[in-house]
Formats: sequence, structure tokens, C-alpha cells
Amino acid sequence: MSERVVRVSGLALATEAFGSPAHAPVLLIMGGMASMLWWPEAFCARLAAHGRYVIRYDNRDTGRSTKYPPGEAAYALDDLVDDAVRVLDAYALPAAHVVGMSLGGMVGQYAALTYPSRVLTLTAISSSPVGADKAHLPPISDAVAAHMDAGADVDWSDRAQVIDYMVVDARVLAGLARPVDEAQVRAFVARDYDRAGGYLNAATNHATLTGIEGWRGRLHELTAPLLVIHGTADPIYPIEHGVALADAVAGATLVRIDGGGHELHSDDWDTTIGAIVAHTSTA
Repeated sequence: MSERVVRVSGLALATEAFGSPAHAPVLLIMGGMASMLWWPEAFCARLAAHGRYVIRYDNRDTGRSTKYPPGEAAYALDDLVDDAVRVLDAYALPAAHVVGMSLGGMVGQYAALTYPSRVLTLTAISSSPVGADKAHLPPISDAVAAHMDAGADVDWSDRAQVIDYMVVDARVLAGLARPVDEAQVRAFVARDYDRAGGYLNAATNHATLTGIEGWRGRLHELTAPLLVIHGTADPIYPIEHGVALADAVAGATLVRIDGGGHELHSDDWDTTIGAIVAHTSTA
């Protein structure tokens, strides 16, 4: 296990691999405003122990990857899709099983549609269908909306203030039955903050990215076998989003995490990893 920075066309993407390159490759794509650390090392190692070559990476504006000033993102959502392919290229992988969470699940959907030969299977965790009419789907909870609004008042250069805000973030996103270990969250956010050079607010650029034109209403064309994993108490993308995504793709499998929120909680790792291992064994 070692971190490696992929450099291409003036872009830097920090990556890290777990397991043997001889095993089936799994590319992990994290969600908005979250570095690759949000795929915990222990989670990656446990998945790799099932005979998988696991690669995680920092999206632009997170971790040690290229960052842009807040509000000045010099990229679009389709660039994040291309970044996933750039990571595969850097590891000399013609294709991989793609697992994306939240925004990462949407990037994964677009990657599977745009580069079908590069995606063996797709797993979308706590995500939402791309290119779909979502007027009938429930919005984020009032608590999450209020917390996001409060982010505008945070001094993102103040380490203690950012950590306090992110502890509340963990509480707001947690499911009904999932305990939040405040000390653990504080230590984790401190590490994430320091690793990013104290520049976590660059990731707010992710909120400005919009859907990719040309794929509206075409999710049914996705050919990669699809697994949807979704918490029944997700406050950002309520469970209806996961159901809609699974219903849009023929043959898709939906795994519900009872009481789970918008999180990758360790209490659910056995279920999540078990489902991913079974799904990635099909191709």
C-alpha cells in the first residue's frame, strides 16, 4: 500500500492501491467534498482481502490532487469522468469494477455510459440516477439543507472551526441506527484537513458541477451490471433515489441498508463489502 500521484496534462491525481495487481481491479470513486480517505484504509484492505486489487483516489479539489480557488473550478463533471479513466490508464488497467459513492456514484454512471468498455461492473452507493427527471424524488432533508447553509459562515482556514463543522456534518448525515464516534470523527477530519494543506473549501467547487448533456433519459442504455447499495434513512438522497436508479437499469440489484444514512459506516461494512464482492464476481 503506497500513495502515488498520477500526473497527466498538468493535472495531479493522488491515488493509492491495496492488494495484488494480479487480482480483479476495483476503482473506488468518492463523493463530493470528500477525499479518498473517506474510503477508510481498513475498508479498502478488507475488500482487497477478498481477492481484489483496490484503487482509491482524490478527486480534483480534494486531498492532494489539483485544487482550484473556490468558485473558480476549471473543470466540469465530464472531466471527473475522464479522471477516472486517467487513473485506470496510469495503472495500465484496460477496465475495472467501478464503485462510486454519492457524487462518485454519478461519475461512475457517466463513466459506464461514456466508456462502457472500461467498466466491468458498476456499484452505486448512496447515489442518484443521472440524466433522470427527479421531480418526483424527495429532496435532501431540512437538517442537511440548514447545515449546508451554515457552511457559508465557516472560516475554512480555521482548523478548529472546520473540524467542529465536520463533526456536526457526520451527525447530520448519519442514519437512524448508526452511532457517531465524535473523537474518531475529529481525528479523521484533522488528518483530512492537514493532508489537504488546510484547503478543504476548494471542494465546494463540486457543488457547482452539473449533469452531462447528451445522456438525459438514457440511463437504460447502461450495459455494465449494476448494484445499488442505499441506506433507508439517507438524508441527502432518500431511499427513493436508490430505488429509481435500480429500476432504470434492467437486471440491477438493490441492497437496502436498514437504518443507514449517507455514510459508509463500519457497522455496515460486512453487508456492503459482501455485496460488492458478490457483484464483482459476476464479470
